[in-house]
Amino acid sequence: MAGGLTLIVLLGSTGCNYGFRSGSFPDHIRTIAILPFDNDTNRFELTQEIHEELLQTLPGALGVTNAGADVADAVVQGRIVRYDLTAPLFRADQVGTVDVLQRQVSIRVEVELIDRVEDVILWDNLGLSTQGQYLEGEPEEIGLHEAIELIAQRIVDGAQSNW
Repeated sequence: MAGGLTLIVLLGSTGCNYGFRSGSFPDHIRTIAILPFDNDTNRFELTQEIHEELLQTLPGALGVTNAGADVADAVVQGRIVRYDLTAPLFRADQVGTVDVLQRQVSIRVEVELIDRVEDVILWDNLGLSTQGQYLEGEPEEIGLHEAIELIAQRIVDGAQSNW
Protein backbone atom coordinates (compact mmCIF):
# COMPACT_ATOMS: atom_id res chain seq x y z
CA MET A 1 0.00 0.00 0.00
CA ALA A 2 2.79 2.40 0.89
CA GLY A 3 4.55 1.61 -2.42
CA GLY A 4 1.42 2.52 -4.40
CA LEU A 5 1.05 5.80 -2.53
CA THR A 6 4.71 6.58 -3.12
CA LEU A 7 4.26 5.98 -6.86
CA ILE A 8 1.28 8.33 -7.00
CA VAL A 9 3.17 11.05 -5.13
CA LEU A 10 6.24 10.53 -7.31
CA LEU A 11 4.24 10.80 -10.54
CA GLY A 12 2.46 13.88 -9.27
CA SER A 13 5.68 15.60 -8.28
CA THR A 14 7.52 14.86 -11.54
CA GLY A 15 5.07 16.98 -13.47
CA CYS A 16 3.96 14.33 -15.90
CA ASN A 17 1.74 15.67 -18.64
CA TYR A 18 -0.96 13.05 -18.26
CA GLY A 19 -4.41 14.44 -17.61
CA PHE A 20 -8.08 13.68 -18.02
CA ARG A 21 -10.37 15.55 -20.37
CA SER A 22 -13.97 14.72 -21.00
CA GLY A 23 -14.37 13.07 -24.39
CA SER A 24 -10.62 12.45 -24.72
CA PHE A 25 -10.37 14.51 -27.91
CA PRO A 26 -6.94 15.14 -29.47
CA ASP A 27 -5.00 17.50 -27.19
CA HIS A 28 -4.64 20.26 -29.77
CA ILE A 29 -8.42 20.62 -30.14
CA ARG A 30 -9.72 22.96 -27.46
CA THR A 31 -12.47 24.79 -29.36
CA ILE A 32 -15.22 23.78 -31.75
CA ALA A 33 -17.51 25.62 -34.14
CA ILE A 34 -20.88 24.03 -34.74
CA LEU A 35 -22.30 25.33 -37.99
CA PRO A 36 -26.01 25.28 -38.82
CA PHE A 37 -26.71 22.29 -41.05
CA ASP A 38 -27.81 22.77 -44.65
CA ASN A 39 -31.37 21.53 -45.05
CA ASP A 40 -32.70 19.59 -48.03
CA THR A 41 -36.13 19.02 -46.43
CA ASN A 42 -39.25 21.15 -46.39
CA ARG A 43 -39.03 21.30 -42.57
CA PHE A 44 -37.00 24.50 -42.32
CA GLU A 45 -37.19 24.66 -38.52
CA LEU A 46 -35.02 21.52 -38.31
CA THR A 47 -31.89 23.57 -39.00
CA GLN A 48 -32.36 25.66 -35.87
CA GLU A 49 -33.59 22.81 -33.66
CA ILE A 50 -30.66 20.53 -34.53
CA HIS A 51 -28.19 23.42 -34.24
CA GLU A 52 -29.43 24.34 -30.75
CA GLU A 53 -29.22 20.72 -29.55
CA LEU A 54 -25.68 20.33 -30.89
CA LEU A 55 -24.60 23.63 -29.29
CA GLN A 56 -25.91 22.41 -25.93
CA THR A 57 -24.58 18.85 -26.13
CA LEU A 58 -21.33 18.63 -28.07
CA PRO A 59 -18.95 21.02 -26.25
CA GLY A 60 -19.49 19.50 -22.81
CA ALA A 61 -19.54 15.93 -24.07
CA LEU A 62 -16.34 16.39 -26.08
CA GLY A 63 -14.49 18.51 -23.50
CA VAL A 64 -14.15 21.58 -25.71
CA THR A 65 -15.61 25.09 -25.80
CA ASN A 66 -17.66 26.83 -28.47
CA ALA A 67 -15.86 29.22 -30.79
CA GLY A 68 -16.49 31.02 -34.04
CA ALA A 69 -15.79 29.17 -37.27
CA ASP A 70 -12.87 31.50 -38.07
CA VAL A 71 -10.93 30.64 -34.89
CA ALA A 72 -12.10 27.14 -33.88
CA ASP A 73 -9.74 24.17 -33.79
CA ALA A 74 -12.50 21.89 -35.10
CA VAL A 75 -15.72 22.37 -37.04
CA VAL A 76 -18.92 20.31 -37.14
CA GLN A 77 -20.91 20.76 -40.32
CA GLY A 78 -23.62 18.81 -42.02
CA ARG A 79 -26.74 18.50 -44.08
CA ILE A 80 -30.26 17.40 -43.17
CA VAL A 81 -31.08 14.99 -45.97
CA ARG A 82 -34.42 13.50 -45.02
CA TYR A 83 -37.36 13.89 -42.65
CA ASP A 84 -40.14 11.28 -42.61
CA LEU A 85 -43.24 10.53 -40.57
CA THR A 86 -44.42 6.92 -40.47
CA ALA A 87 -46.82 4.77 -38.49
CA PRO A 88 -44.83 1.65 -37.54
CA LEU A 89 -47.44 0.40 -35.09
CA PHE A 90 -51.05 0.11 -36.17
CA ARG A 91 -54.01 -2.22 -35.87
CA ALA A 92 -56.41 -3.11 -38.67
CA ASP A 93 -59.83 -4.51 -37.86
CA GLN A 94 -61.98 -6.82 -39.98
CA VAL A 95 -63.95 -3.93 -41.45
CA GLY A 96 -60.78 -2.44 -42.92
CA THR A 97 -60.40 0.40 -40.47
CA VAL A 98 -56.86 1.12 -39.37
CA ASP A 99 -56.05 2.48 -35.93
CA VAL A 100 -52.61 4.04 -35.62
CA LEU A 101 -51.11 3.24 -32.23
CA GLN A 102 -47.67 4.78 -32.63
CA ARG A 103 -45.98 7.20 -35.01
CA GLN A 104 -42.32 7.69 -35.79
CA VAL A 105 -40.17 10.63 -36.86
CA SER A 106 -37.10 9.64 -38.91
CA ILE A 107 -34.27 12.06 -39.65
CA ARG A 108 -31.23 11.38 -41.80
CA VAL A 109 -28.22 13.69 -41.79
CA GLU A 110 -24.72 13.84 -43.22
CA VAL A 111 -22.13 15.04 -40.69
CA GLU A 112 -18.43 15.89 -40.76
CA LEU A 113 -16.14 16.75 -37.85
CA ILE A 114 -13.10 18.50 -39.28
CA ASP A 115 -9.82 19.14 -37.48
CA ARG A 116 -8.86 22.58 -38.78
CA VAL A 117 -5.42 22.48 -37.14
CA GLU A 118 -4.31 19.29 -38.91
CA ASP A 119 -6.69 19.82 -41.87
CA VAL A 120 -8.19 16.33 -41.67
CA ILE A 121 -11.65 14.87 -41.25
CA LEU A 122 -11.72 13.42 -37.74
CA TRP A 123 -15.04 11.66 -38.23
CA ASP A 124 -17.89 11.63 -40.69
CA ASN A 125 -21.14 9.82 -41.26
CA LEU A 126 -22.94 10.37 -44.55
CA GLY A 127 -25.98 8.33 -43.56
CA LEU A 128 -26.65 8.98 -39.87
CA SER A 129 -30.30 8.06 -39.28
CA THR A 130 -32.30 8.38 -36.08
CA GLN A 131 -35.89 7.76 -35.08
CA GLY A 132 -38.12 9.14 -32.38
CA GLN A 133 -41.43 7.53 -31.47
CA TYR A 134 -44.60 9.05 -30.09
CA LEU A 135 -48.03 7.66 -29.39
CA GLU A 136 -51.06 8.49 -31.47
CA GLY A 137 -52.62 11.59 -29.93
CA GLU A 138 -49.28 12.97 -28.73
CA PRO A 139 -47.64 15.87 -30.56
CA GLU A 140 -45.08 15.14 -33.28
CA GLU A 141 -42.57 17.27 -31.35
CA ILE A 142 -42.08 14.43 -28.85
CA GLY A 143 -40.73 12.14 -31.56
CA LEU A 144 -38.83 15.00 -33.18
CA HIS A 145 -37.06 15.91 -29.94
CA GLU A 146 -36.09 12.27 -29.35
CA ALA A 147 -34.68 11.93 -32.88
CA ILE A 148 -32.68 15.17 -32.55
CA GLU A 149 -31.24 14.13 -29.17
CA LEU A 150 -30.14 10.85 -30.77
CA ILE A 151 -28.40 12.76 -33.58
CA ALA A 152 -26.35 14.67 -31.00
CA GLN A 153 -25.52 11.48 -29.08
CA ARG A 154 -24.46 9.61 -32.21
CA ILE A 155 -22.19 12.48 -33.21
CA VAL A 156 -20.59 12.38 -29.75
CA ASP A 157 -20.22 8.59 -29.93
CA GLY A 158 -18.71 8.78 -33.40
CA ALA A 159 -16.31 11.57 -32.52
CA GLN A 160 -15.12 9.68 -29.44
CA SER A 161 -14.80 6.37 -31.28
CA ASN A 162 -11.42 7.35 -32.68
CA TRP A 163 -9.80 8.04 -29.29
